[in-house]
Amino acid sequence: MLSSTRPTRRTAARTLQATAGVAAIALALTACGGSGDAAEGGSGDDSPITLKVATFNNFGYTEEVLAEYKEEHPNVTVEHVTAATSDDARANLTTKLAAGGEGLADIEAIEVDWLPELMQYPDLFTDLADPELDGRWVDWKVEQATTLEGKVLGYGTDIGPEAICYRSDLFEEAGLPTDREEVAELLGGEDATWEDYFAAGREFVKESDAAWYDSVGGTFQGMVNQLPAAFEDPETGEPKDLADNTEVKGIYDEIVASVEDDLSAGLVQWEDDWNAAFQQDAFATMLCPAWMTGAVEERAGGVEGWDVANVFPGGGGNWGGSFLTVPASGENTEAAKELAAWLTAPEQQSRFFESAGTFPSQLEAQDSEAVQSATNAYFNDAPVGEIFATRAQTIEGAPFKGAHYFGIRDEVTNALNRVDVTKSQDADEAWDEAVQKASALG
Repeated sequence: MLSSTRPTRRTAARTLQATAGVAAIALALTACGGSGDAAEGGSGDDSPITLKVATFNNFGYTEEVLAEYKEEHPNVTVEHVTAATSDDARANLTTKLAAGGEGLADIEAIEVDWLPELMQYPDLFTDLADPELDGRWVDWKVEQATTLEGKVLGYGTDIGPEAICYRSDLFEEAGLPTDREEVAELLGGEDATWEDYFAAGREFVKESDAAWYDSVGGTFQGMVNQLPAAFEDPETGEPKDLADNTEVKGIYDEIVASVEDDLSAGLVQWEDDWNAAFQQDAFATMLCPAWMTGAVEERAGGVEGWDVANVFPGGGGNWGGSFLTVPASGENTEAAKELAAWLTAPEQQSRFFESAGTFPSQLEAQDSEAVQSATNAYFNDAPVGEIFATRAQTIEGAPFKGAHYFGIRDEVTNALNRVDVTKSQDADEAWDEAVQKASALG
């Protein structure tokens, strides 16, 4: 077993704002030249072309997969570029859109939480509506990327049904059950609540040097995603007054209480300390959308004990999920649309779940034998296909996320980080600052 020394807490909060404000994208509406030549690079043109696909984290787009597309489309060479984080990808996309789209990839991946910002500027993207693809995705996934006028800005890749990933070895050392079904019951079973989750954590930290969970930011993300409309009025799209937002404040207070009881490892997800913490026995559980299993394995390789419990506090939850968009400034938009459709087809999505843990948003893929029978050797041979398919069935729909969602959510996350990570403010001071900054966003 590795050292139980916990990592040093960071001394500065992470800056999450993109390089260019999304409002600047409006300037591109006059600079952007519209869709590229529909014939160029399309199915009826054999001219050699190169299509660049820009993603982040791990979408499962291996050289082997892209080589298969090349075999089927000999005139098309696919280049894949990967940003280190979704924040990096967002900054690149918004900056280049604001400059008219020059330098963007032919296909740009977009994370669901910042998609609403871009939905304000549909003319900057190619309409991907295609009657032949109707019924491919779960309805709420399609609705997220469809404008009021019916323009489809993105093809859905994955969704993020949530379970709990946990270290069975650390559980055993603390005297807690380790079997995944028993762990699910420990956390409340089918009726699991956040109170159950944090109560189990308080029992754990009494007997362990490790923290209960990894980060306040990740925990807040999972909790706030269960609110139907966390930050904005669904009828008007206008932001709610954070000062009077009792639902979000309740979540904030619950997380702060867990920090005061030493349940948090004091980390910021995707930063160096968080990456290193997987090798340092720093925490025992984390909220785990399907795609997170790939991220855990990548960072915790060689560490034994990770498992997945088929349970999630507060009922169903979806965290994350992305889309492939085709910027209108591209030279080969029809060919890019064809590639995006292929990458999001059920056959490919089933494979990406096996290789990268990205759970399909496509109905056919979810029901496939490849997904339903999938296990994950690293997570103690957990039946991840069955687990995440079950968790997906508990998702009742997508919460409302408007153009202000990303910015307000980040202000609350930053406040929690000031309390837990940098310890630069107490809870009341941090909340008041978040309220002030959120009000300025409107």
